[in-house]
Amino acid sequence: MIALTNTTIFTGEQMLEGRCALVQDGRVIGLAPDSEVPPGAGLFDLEGALLAPAFIDLQINGGHGMLFSEHPSVEALEAIHQACLEGGTALFLPTVVTNHMEVIYQAIEAVRQYLEKGGRGLAGLHVEGPYLNPAKRGAHLLQYIKKPEVEEVEALLAAGRGIIRKITLAPEVCPDEVLDMILAEGIVLSAGHSDATYDQGIRAFGRGVKMATHLFNAMSGLHHRAPGLVGAVLDSDAMASIIADGFHVDYPVIRLSKKAMGPRLFLITDAVAENDTGHYLHQFDGEKFTLPDGTFSGAGLTMLQSVQNCAEQVGIPLEEALRMAALYPARVLGAEGEYGKIQPGYRANLVAIGKGYKLKAVWQDGELAWSSSHFEHP
Repeated sequence: MIALTNTTIFTGEQMLEGRCALVQDGRVIGLAPDSEVPPGAGLFDLEGALLAPAFIDLQINGGHGMLFSEHPSVEALEAIHQACLEGGTALFLPTVVTNHMEVIYQAIEAVRQYLEKGGRGLAGLHVEGPYLNPAKRGAHLLQYIKKPEVEEVEALLAAGRGIIRKITLAPEVCPDEVLDMILAEGIVLSAGHSDATYDQGIRAFGRGVKMATHLFNAMSGLHHRAPGLVGAVLDSDAMASIIADGFHVDYPVIRLSKKAMGPRLFLITDAVAENDTGHYLHQFDGEKFTLPDGTFSGAGLTMLQSVQNCAEQVGIPLEEALRMAALYPARVLGAEGEYGKIQPGYRANLVAIGKGYKLKAVWQDGELAWSSSHFEHP
């Protein structure tokens, strides 16, 4: 048993002072007063850092110089995992974007191999495309965007069974039969890179599309005579991810969206890696990534930086910003009884955050997965 002491604990619901978190066999087993640490427990002094549920990133494309869609391999997933940990993320969905179908199959196999060899932190695969609307393709490759054919989707679902966790598509280009096939597999469907009208968006959400991908980016916008997909998201029960870097969406718009959506809005990084080969030539300008023609192609921030931006730039209370990075993504995955809270029975995926939003440590299933140089287990 490990006792994480000298900390303020954010349970996912409230801040607790004078308590320690007790961890055993990969799960939180209790929150005890500091004066009542069980005898024999190993003490881990957090030096006043905030202890919160570790973050969950449902859309990340690359890290540490490895872009998953260019290098669909175990090595790329290991690099992304390490980048996730360095930003406070303990659970992630690597994303393969619109490409030749062979690349998507390679991504499926890479995830399978990563899991089979005991790779940690990976919750499944996010397939973003190729069933998108060319009018809202963003940085996605036009030559590979297509309308879905039943036989192709059947083959994709068969190959990705147990691996694909989420698919982003434009619902207006997909027949109901295709949507129903994907939903029958238990896969999270997300509307994105879509030029859907308001009515098409509302209909899709009513059929089981659960969320929207990077709200405002690469989707039909909100106009007073054409509410578009953004309007459908705001006026429905759908959840939506948002990129809180201040470039993809201005901070006041994030604030307005949060007021309208409450717990339905959550954070992703949509982070990529610099890449100078293949189709996706991501270039970093010190703040964000673009293609050579200037098109936004991904973000350059971590989940911890996203939380900080929401708290300091948007004006969202810290407790709610932390929920946007952990509890609400867990809800998308249908795993809010396992992740997103520090309560007895929950998995001990934890993050310790020091002053100035300095990352101190990350635990995965109770094991220290990343720490600053002077933090060590007892």
